[in-house]
Amino acid sequence: MPPKNHFKSFARGLRSMLSPGPRGDERPIAHDPPTAEDFQPPSPTEKPEDSTATPAIPVTTAEHPSHPDVGPSTGASAQINSLPMEHPLSISILPNSQGFNVENMHMINIGSAQHVHHVQGNRIDGWKMLSDNIASNALHDSNARFDPPKCDEDTRVELTNELMDWMQARDAPQRLLCMTGAAGAGKSALQQTVAERCSSSNILGSAFFFSTGDPTRNNLTRIVPTIAYQLALQNPALRDAIGKVIEEDLLIFKKQTKTQMDKLVVTPTKRLCASGELDRNTFRHAILIDGLDECSGEENQAELLSTIKHCLLDNDLPFRIFITSRPEWTIRSALEPEPKGYLHQLAYHIKLSDMYDATSDIRRYLWNRLRGIGSRSGDRRALPHLWPTQEDIEKLVAAASGQFIYAATVVKYVSERHTSPVVRLQKIMSWTPEAAQQTQPFERLDILYRSILSTAKELYEAADTNQGRDFVLLVRAHQLNSDGRVGDDLHEHELADIVKSYFNDWKERYKSYGFSEKIQ
Repeated sequence: MPPKNHFKSFARGLRSMLSPGPRGDERPIAHDPPTAEDFQPPSPTEKPEDSTATPAIPVTTAEHPSHPDVGPSTGASAQINSLPMEHPLSISILPNSQGFNVENMHMINIGSAQHVHHVQGNRIDGWKMLSDNIASNALHDSNARFDPPKCDEDTRVELTNELMDWMQARDAPQRLLCMTGAAGAGKSALQQTVAERCSSSNILGSAFFFSTGDPTRNNLTRIVPTIAYQLALQNPALRDAIGKVIEEDLLIFKKQTKTQMDKLVVTPTKRLCASGELDRNTFRHAILIDGLDECSGEENQAELLSTIKHCLLDNDLPFRIFITSRPEWTIRSALEPEPKGYLHQLAYHIKLSDMYDATSDIRRYLWNRLRGIGSRSGDRRALPHLWPTQEDIEKLVAAASGQFIYAATVVKYVSERHTSPVVRLQKIMSWTPEAAQQTQPFERLDILYRSILSTAKELYEAADTNQGRDFVLLVRAHQLNSDGRVGDDLHEHELADIVKSYFNDWKERYKSYGFSEKIQ
């Protein structure tokens, strides 16, 4: 057992730490390194030379590892490893420091390590822990998704109105809407448009946009915390209830998706509805999930659909859920009647490519966007009454084959400010095959991508002073860097090295397009 005066010193130091100390502007904080004297317990009769200084706190290491040590924290995570020793050792924390207060500190044991967690007053701050576990890039108004695709005001009007009517019908029997469509059909643009309109109408509860290329939102790790966080922002009582759940279960974020949904969303919402603290008629009830197919792994996609069914649909909750996805096996098997999918009777299913012809919307989109580009350019040939021609538009509409992604790619390529839009559109027209030449559903889109990349490759290699670098490899590296998956301070060759580890499958896919292999 340590001497009795050790415990007295510890108590005296702890009282000093918790009591109001001198302000930081009255006495600077000392940063002297600890000396051997700092590790000796102060004498009970010894007084500090400067009465305004806060005494260091001697801490005696516990003989049993189950007892948490006390350590300094300002709210950030910390880890303290136990030191093997034969005798108890007194350690002074923050030696020689003056003019400071230590607040909001709480330590717990998880396994053999001690961790510092955010606290508020005398308890762990569950709300802060929740905010640390969300995917902010997945929000509909996230800066990471700046200028996301969305519908023009005069396009997809009928479909957008149908979606909004469904979202606003709080008492309609089907509370799940699933919209499937091929790549490039405009699902994400529709979801973004609906999210913004729901937000303006004060019915948006939460939105989550999956993305294959973003590790913070291409899996299930953060989806439930992100949904819970957005829902709680709108209701103080729900915020407190969710925060309390986290405070009572610090490992909630490590548990299964269904467990997280039940504890963080279902149970608090049901309890507040029953108590009247949550008004079902004004609660922001719309939950939007875009790009389910971009969640990695079919088993994860199936787990999310099952969680939505068992947690949100099987309970009497005020939510209406709108999911978009490509018609991959996971969602297709859950929605289709044969063999009977478990969501078939529960969901309103919109097959985008089959039920809605986007041809007229694509035509309108191309006219509006290209005329706008022409009016802003310095090329007199691009004046709105001269350019584009009706023939140009109809050829592009036919090439799009109902896929908005084709039209959007054309617009983005033509809108390059440092060249003539007329010249760029002429290039696209020369790349566009006649209808009789089409043999695959996305062949024209492939040809457009290939032509744009080939042209850029030729320009790059003509100006490249470092011969021997693979252009397609650098394009892929640039994409990774733009997605934020690598640091901003990496050089071009470092980015290329990152890509090489998994580039083989990708480069094989593009060999048929004539890209040469120059990887050393």
